[in-house]
Amino acid sequence: MENLPNCPKCNSEYTYEDGSIFVCPECAHEWSLESADNEGADVIKDANGNVLNDGDAVTVIKDLKVKGSSSSIKIGTKVKNIRLIQNPSDGHDIECKIDGFGAMKLKSSVVKKA
Repeated sequence: MENLPNCPKCNSEYTYEDGSIFVCPECAHEWSLESADNEGADVIKDANGNVLNDGDAVTVIKDLKVKGSSSSIKIGTKVKNIRLIQNPSDGHDIECKIDGFGAMKLKSSVVKKA
């Protein structure tokens, strides 16, 4: 049996090869040998698949309820100067400040690059 690399995301040993990529059946992470070399820099993408970088401006694509507040962040709210969080524990991979709300964490799946 071949020696396949462990999953770089969850370190599972049960990976398998699918064409030119490797797949982890436990966390569904997919990677290639080329990306395994650059795995330290995870790429964070917006809802449309555009790569996000620190300092970018994004627009919220759906209304977001804010816990502990009676108001919500409306669709179309522009957020400037975002900071990306590598390896987020709760799925919120963007740190930012939103006018009227202050410091917030957002998921990249609810924003698009402006």
